[in-house]
Amino acid sequence: MPQDRSFILNSAVVTSPGLYRYQLIPRPEAKAWLEAQRFVVNTLGYAETVTAFNTLFDTLLERNRINIVMKPGEEALVFRLVFPEGTVRLPVDEKGNIDVQFVLDHHELGLLIKYE
Repeated sequence: MPQDRSFILNSAVVTSPGLYRYQLIPRPEAKAWLEAQRFVVNTLGYAETVTAFNTLFDTLLERNRINIVMKPGEEALVFRLVFPEGTVRLPVDEKGNIDVQFVLDHHELGLLIKYE
């Protein structure tokens, strides 16, 4: 259902107190969600994440590292990097230097909804 404002996030983050629901969704459902939205605020801040997202969804997003506060009724498509089991998380100084193919191979898509 289209909202006045929706978001693209790189994690399922609680942006303010409230009741949220997060569920994984397949790529076709994520694409349909994107196409149904009126106004989507992108918050993806790493170049390789944006490039991978644009590749998956044939979009032209640009990096946009911002903080947001979701209001009740708003939704967010979550494009989250998921490290393979046994992988040690990247040191902070390596953030922003991940190969785009790694992001394409190791991500999940989810829908985050704020209810109240």
